[in-house]
Formats: sequence, C-alpha cells, structure tokens
Amino acid sequence: MTASPFRFNNTYARELQGFYAPAQPASVPAPSLLFFNQALALDLGLDPQVLNGPEGAAIFAGNQVPEGAEPLAQAYAGHQFGGFSPQLGDGRALLLGEVTDPSGRHRDLMLKGSGRTPFSRGGDGKAAVGPMLREVLIGEAMHALGIPTTRALAVAGTGEAVYRERRLPGAVLTRVAASHLRVGTFEFFAARGDINRVRQLADYAIARHDPDLAGTSNRYLALLRRVAQRQAALIAQWMNVGFIHGVMNTDNMTISGETIDYGPCAFMEAYDPRAVFSSIDQGGRYAYGNQPLIARWNLARLAETLLPLIAEGEDKEAAANAVARATEVIDAFPGWYATALLDGQRAKLGLQGGDETADRALAEKWLALLHEHRVDFTLGWRRLADAAGGDDAPLRSLFPHPEAPDAWLARWRSRLEGEGEQALDGMERAERMRRVNPVVIPRNHRVEEALAAASDQADLVPFQRLLSAIRRPYDETPDHAEYTEPARAEVTACYQTFCGT
Repeated sequence: MTASPFRFNNTYARELQGFYAPAQPASVPAPSLLFFNQALALDLGLDPQVLNGPEGAAIFAGNQVPEGAEPLAQAYAGHQFGGFSPQLGDGRALLLGEVTDPSGRHRDLMLKGSGRTPFSRGGDGKAAVGPMLREVLIGEAMHALGIPTTRALAVAGTGEAVYRERRLPGAVLTRVAASHLRVGTFEFFAARGDINRVRQLADYAIARHDPDLAGTSNRYLALLRRVAQRQAALIAQWMNVGFIHGVMNTDNMTISGETIDYGPCAFMEAYDPRAVFSSIDQGGRYAYGNQPLIARWNLARLAETLLPLIAEGEDKEAAANAVARATEVIDAFPGWYATALLDGQRAKLGLQGGDETADRALAEKWLALLHEHRVDFTLGWRRLADAAGGDDAPLRSLFPHPEAPDAWLARWRSRLEGEGEQALDGMERAERMRRVNPVVIPRNHRVEEALAAASDQADLVPFQRLLSAIRRPYDETPDHAEYTEPARAEVTACYQTFCGT
C-alpha cells in the first residue's frame, strides 16, 4: 500500500457485505499514463500534480493500491438481449472505493481492465488501449453535451499485450460514477429469492441517491418511480443527440440515471430510427428507435425485483396491489419520456411554449423529412439554427434537392410567428438554438482513426485533437471543422462497433 491521494469512504464495502467478492488488481510490467482528466480530478478534490505522473500511473494501472482503498468486484445479474444470466458481476473491473467530492457528492472510483476476478467466467480480465480510450471520448462527449454519464479519470498503459482477434496493447481505465448500482444488481439477489438482501440494497440505493425518500410511505415504490423518471429524462437526451448505446442490457442500466459502459455505442449520422451499429445486435433489439421501449422493459424487470418490498403484507390482496402500483409506474414511463423528449425538441427547434400536440407533430414531421432524405442528424438540427437566423442555404445544401424542406420550413416559421409578443428576434433565436444543437460529435470514423493511431502506432495526437473538439460541441471554429463533417455514405453504411471485451 502507498499513502493515498484519495479520501475514501467505502460505504459499499462496509454496508453491503455479501454483495461482492474482494479482489486485487493484477500487477503490470510498465505502467504509463495515456490519459489523465485534470478537470475531473479537480472536480473530485484531487491533486493533479500528485496523480499526473509515475505515482498516478502506478495507481491507475493497478500496481499500487492506495491506502484506504478496498478493491472489490461487485455481483450482479442481467437480462442480455432478452435472456437472463443469473450471474455476471465485474469480470474485469474492481471498485477501488468511494470518494466524496468538495460539493458533497459521493463518487465511485473503479478500475476496468485490471485483471481476473471471481466473476471473470474464463476471461482474462484485461482490456486493450482502443476500447478504454473510446470510453474517454464518448464519456467526455456526453458530459460536454450535458448528458448524465460516467467519466474517465485516467487511462494507463500496462506495457503488456492482450489478445482478442489480434495482439493489442493493454490498458486500464479508471472510471468515475455516482455509483455502479444497476438493475442487474437487484436481479442478482431477487433471482435467488433473497428478499432481505434486495431490501438491504434498495435501502442503500435510497440513502445514496434519493435520501429524501427514506421517510416516505412505501419508499420502494417511490424509488422505482424516481429511477424511472431519471431514465426517461436520460433516454430523451440520448435521442435528441442521436446517441445509440448499443447494449441496453439490464446490467447496463444504472439506478443513478447515468449512462454507463461505452462499448458498441455510436452517434448516428444519416437519420434512421432503425440504425444499429453494434456487431452483436443482429436482430436490432437495441436500435436507435427502440431505446425508449427497451428502457421501459428494463424498468419492468426492476419493478419485478421490488414487488415483495412494495407489498405491505403477505396476503394476496397486498401482492395484487403491489403489482398494480408498480405497473402504474411502468405505464407512466412513456409519458415522462415523451414530455422530456418534447422539451428537448422544442429547445432544438427554437420554440417557446405552445400546443404540445402541434409541436410534437412539427418535430415528428422534421424527423420524417430528415429520414426521407437521409440528412445528417447533427448537421440537420445545427443548420436549422442558421435558418432561424435568416440563412436557409446551409440547411438546403444537406438535402439532395434544395427545395425539399420548403413545406416544412413554412410550417415551422408560421409556428414561430404565432408566438406573438413572446417571439424572439431571429438572431437571438438562432444563438439559443446553437447552444442546444451541437456541431461536433464523436463521429464514428474520427473515433476509429484516433483509436487506430493510438493502438497501432502509439500515436495519441489524433486522440488528443478529437478530445479537444468534442469537449466544445457547440463551438463552430475553423480548427474543428474537420470534425463536423460526416463520413462518406459508403463508410457509414458498413460501420460496425464492437464490445471490446
């Protein structure tokens, strides 16, 4: 052990014994820092000067376990592509411990790619440079877009190879999260009929994420509602930036409402609700347009684990009431999602208030127009801001026929004029729209270029340049112009992502 630069307060290890397996990270031959998130370190109340060097490299690679850390692999189950796996768990990750940041928020520090654990199921527990740097890029992009997400504090090279389809350089990611509690964590104990531990876990989740619910009547129903509302808001944000998670298994849905596990994820280019990029999602279960439906399905699995706690007694009537009350929450999810989605769409369209039905129809017609003409999702919204400022040409240039958006634009402008005295000046409206419609996203071909350079040539410059651009998603500057353009259609058509395990 070494003196710790962290102030640990490990509630998971202390309060949830039996919910994990203690384990130690594997030693590696040559730790080196490939990435260090100085801004996040400061946000956590850490000293970047201590961590951004050899000592940090040793900690983030797993060679030194800092004082106060209690490394453990969390147990969880999960529905994966609809099929239930009763035991998954952290097969290549270790929760180092928890820190409290200066604002009082409790955060997990987890190593990913740190070697075998009791849950490895025959795997080597290691990770390669490319997938770990992908987590950095997508997590930082989501954070810059204002979307709740886990984030990378560091990526350390290990100096050893991992073997997948080919030999690859190894790396370990240090991930920061509000917690790593998942729907699958509840499923693990519910599947074993261990209601006491489900209750213990639910009480822990409430204390950590929703302490205001602790004294309420039927706090477990309230927890289900709160998680569902967070997920409704989160999925709406995904949809409004064209993000496709790729593997929305129940072990990848957090109780905190953060996006987690950036494996076969991608940002859509040409708008298509059926878009799938993950190589393992051959049936399209987790296609872009299915994400709200899958979120609701996952929440129903969480509700099932909580039913015995929601029931106030053991008689049949109490059980039936529990089912009805939980079902009300699950059935309310589409409405919460629709409201959150429309709120985001109104901002993206430059609308203020108005009739919900009419505005929803206007947004749907816009998306249908983008789909029909295979317009780039991100640029379509961004160039609409130019149109709000009086310049239609950039928007029209995205369509095969410049006159294609005429009818919709007339309908949109009529809606804007209908705001009367509340109507904004065109330039002011355009600026507001540019603050919610990004011009830079981590486009798939740029991500792959950066990861290939880092993995194959040990060249981090393309990664660093892309990272700099995606951290400023709303700034349209000449130095980031190359990151605003979509890939050629033939590249996008055959693009696939992989889980990286």
